[in-house]
Amino acid sequence: MGSKRSATFVIIGGGIAGVSCLEGLSFLMPSETIILISSSPLVKTVTNIMPITKTLSHFDVEEKSLDDFSNLHPGISIIHATVIGLDSQHHSVILTNGEIIQYKKLCICAGGNPKIIAENNSHVLGIRDTESVKEFELKIKNASKIVVVGNGGIATEIVHEIEGIEMVWVIKDKHISATFVDPGAAEFFQNQVRKIEDKKERERSMVKRLKYTTTSEGASSSVKGAALGPDWHRSFELSHERNESSKVIIEYQCEVQCLKSRGDFTVPPDDEWPIYVELTNGKIIGCDFVVSATGVIPNSQLFVSGNDNLEIAEDGGLKVDWKMETTVPDVFAAGDICTASWDKAHHWFQMRLWTQARHMGMYAAKSMVGSLRGEEILQDFCFELFSHVTYFFGFKVVLLGLFNGQKLNGEYEVLLRVTKGAEYIKLVMKDGKMQGAVLIGETDLEEMCENLILNQLDLTEYGEDLLNPDIDIEDYFD
Repeated sequence: MGSKRSATFVIIGGGIAGVSCLEGLSFLMPSETIILISSSPLVKTVTNIMPITKTLSHFDVEEKSLDDFSNLHPGISIIHATVIGLDSQHHSVILTNGEIIQYKKLCICAGGNPKIIAENNSHVLGIRDTESVKEFELKIKNASKIVVVGNGGIATEIVHEIEGIEMVWVIKDKHISATFVDPGAAEFFQNQVRKIEDKKERERSMVKRLKYTTTSEGASSSVKGAALGPDWHRSFELSHERNESSKVIIEYQCEVQCLKSRGDFTVPPDDEWPIYVELTNGKIIGCDFVVSATGVIPNSQLFVSGNDNLEIAEDGGLKVDWKMETTVPDVFAAGDICTASWDKAHHWFQMRLWTQARHMGMYAAKSMVGSLRGEEILQDFCFELFSHVTYFFGFKVVLLGLFNGQKLNGEYEVLLRVTKGAEYIKLVMKDGKMQGAVLIGETDLEEMCENLILNQLDLTEYGEDLLNPDIDIEDYFD
């Protein structure tokens, strides 16, 4: 039996959710003991927080070694080890080094593992954490052609950031970046994908203002190191020195059927590559390696394999209630590992993003403190409205509320304003009230849209003038 340690609060995981929880706990109850358990030698810290609206903030993520992080938080104990077991009856977790850590309140922030299209294949790389990006950085230097599989944020950023190499982008949807944007926004980005326009030479063209109504048939439906944060690619050299130009070929509405090596063919292909990708559309593509960026699976199996009665949701996450507490008393969870299982506000839904990981981690800390003190708490305002800010193809992208008509069963209208190379604004409207927004570019409409979604003001009288570029609509709603 290993040694024992105890703390009032124990956090598993050094990603954004875990560190946000830790910082919240140390602020709310600085006199209580806190232990952070990290399987990675690096932790993710949130810096340079810039509030944009009441629910929306832009921030940077910095990696720090456990020693550096410990120096910043001298009152907190940090253990570099992996959890191999949970004994909730005795309020303890068991580590690989044999230690047993006892807690009063536990928060599990163990994140998720990338969905890899082929495990244990040296020519397939999943992009999820810093270690995998470093491997990618090494591989890309000697590559001339790669296949990128996936249509979310990481795949989109890879296609935009890599230069001087041929890429085949395999997506199962009808348009790019479908996890976040609709076909109209995808078309707005299309020139950036093809590397046609020079970013410094974008010119404003004639403004297009459009309105259309959807039908239900077209409705939108979505133990590694800590997950990557925003602007992760800025810390790495992803350009390729051998070629000046880049070529991107997009294979729409298809998936990877199987992977092959040259020896798997009865008649070997004329071109010789380390790996070949056979797609469901019948095409076979040779390349140096494959990037698998198809999302994550909550890293929950360890915690549901015992007798702890931790319930798991259909998507594999640990079920949590509105206080971020699991189905086991005194055990909370936050970030990618958990699934929001409460009756959600109409304009909020869960996506496994770093913004929500931060919100969940901070709120879990508040709930843990309230539970320890026996105090009643209220759900945080951040769960009233879905909000996310990121950057795609060099453009600021703000997503608010039901930005793709989620939960509306296809019964909504859309107002659009498009200025080629400069901005793309989409407002999702139902019964004259704003339900969501996509704001691409420097639109300065974030606060107005947030207020209109939250207040559910009837905007029928304004009609399409909501997006009339000759009217400063913000003056109406100050």
